[in-house]
Amino acid sequence: MNRPAADSALPEHHVDRLKPNTLGLIDVVFMAVATAAPITAMSGNVPFSVGFGVGTGTPATYIYATVVLSVFAVGYVAMARHVTSTGAFYGFISHGLGRVAGLGAGYMVTFCYSVFEAALVGIFAYFGNKVFIDQVGVDIPWPWFAFACIAINAALAYFDISLAAKVLSIFLITEIAILAVMAFAVLFHGGGPDGLMTDAINPLNAFKPNGLAIAAPGLAMFIAFWSWTGFESTVMYGEESRNPRKIIPIATLVAVTGVGLFYIFVSWMTVAGNGRAESIARAQGSNPLDMFFHPTEVFAGHWAVLIFQWLMMSGSFACALAFHNCASRYGYALGREGLLPRVLGRTHRTHGSPFAASFAQSAVAAVWITGFWAFKKDPYLDIFVLLAVVGTFSLLIVQTITMAAVFNYFRQHHPGESVWRVRVAPVAGGLGMLAVVVLMIQNLDTAAGSAAQSLLFKLIPYIAVTLFSIGVVVALYLRRTSPEKYQMIGRVVLAVDGTGPVYDTDGEGDGPGEATASPTARSPEQAPLA
Repeated sequence: MNRPAADSALPEHHVDRLKPNTLGLIDVVFMAVATAAPITAMSGNVPFSVGFGVGTGTPATYIYATVVLSVFAVGYVAMARHVTSTGAFYGFISHGLGRVAGLGAGYMVTFCYSVFEAALVGIFAYFGNKVFIDQVGVDIPWPWFAFACIAINAALAYFDISLAAKVLSIFLITEIAILAVMAFAVLFHGGGPDGLMTDAINPLNAFKPNGLAIAAPGLAMFIAFWSWTGFESTVMYGEESRNPRKIIPIATLVAVTGVGLFYIFVSWMTVAGNGRAESIARAQGSNPLDMFFHPTEVFAGHWAVLIFQWLMMSGSFACALAFHNCASRYGYALGREGLLPRVLGRTHRTHGSPFAASFAQSAVAAVWITGFWAFKKDPYLDIFVLLAVVGTFSLLIVQTITMAAVFNYFRQHHPGESVWRVRVAPVAGGLGMLAVVVLMIQNLDTAAGSAAQSLLFKLIPYIAVTLFSIGVVVALYLRRTSPEKYQMIGRVVLAVDGTGPVYDTDGEGDGPGEATASPTARSPEQAPLA
């Protein structure tokens, strides 16, 4: 690593670093997959697609999503091998398209993850209320579950990240296990009334009605892609991982392709377990979750249904915790560069956690929940669905911009890299994500359901444009008034030897032989609390 000359434009600046060498490959995979929340994604999304998208052809839509996202991941992990930044998308776009676009995207994506936590808190509260009524006979108002979830998230995130990783691992394993129990039970019994229904995974059926009066393939495709939200979070744990340039790419590909294959299998067995007519009838019925409860009851037993209900609750909690960690790290990344209040860039003296950003995120989530509660909104139809759509809209745009950044970064700095990884994959992945953005715009009303009538829903496009514009204006203002701070936008990355955060002065990342300017990086034990 080369330090800048004494008259460098970059000032010495203390950076409180996250606790290094804490997470292994399995930890990062579990943290990323937890954000996708398999049990919530399957039980919440599959019935919607079956009932109003492409009927029993829904499993085929997951094939397309798996392929497109796997291609996206190829370009994404190629960038991760050169740029290790807690800011992930923010850092990538800053390196590939410049600081102005980077800060605009940084504000957008920080908002995305912030509202995702509130969305998952909402569905956790919904499941909690239902489970306690059905199995305990106690009607606990949903806000109690919501605020308890926020408080527990804050407590877990305060400590070493390994604690949250262990909790997420337990919950994730159990929710995957119960989905697998149902799916394999259906498989071993040869399917339901119509057998295994191999036509459900025929790619051509992703565009046909398959039992519905009219097909809505755009809606079905969007729902399928929605099921992966959060897989990209692997990169933001790079600074806390062991050998990040090796394990982050592996973890990302496992989180994308592994989850995709699991989704295809589970959605297929769910449709097969119900049969053609009953799949659609249950998906359109008063309780769409029966699409999962029925085959679980028939092929595994009532005990599995009871466990399934509890694991829907614990799975949504795990997802909320994972998104809390994501939002906290984006707040920390922007805070340590002075682009949000600097206090957010502080880490705990002992645990190395971004505790200040974590507490701030908890407060933001509490405000969202309080607002919806005050206006007597539904925790599922309003909080979960609406906030998930709000966040997903901006996130898909940021993902599309990221592919352009990856393409341009390698064109400028590493032209000798594999054409497939840094040319074909970013272009194909970017076009695929752009298509998803178009699908979402076309199907926003349907995806939001009854929440589409709310003011917040109508403001969704304006929220995205406003957040990006604020970032652009701030960056341009800093370029004119504070060149030193402007130079730091998106350029705090992990040193190639893992010794700590460094300033990347040449925009090439922090690979071997590249000039970087090292700030004074404090270890967790040295991080100031005041």
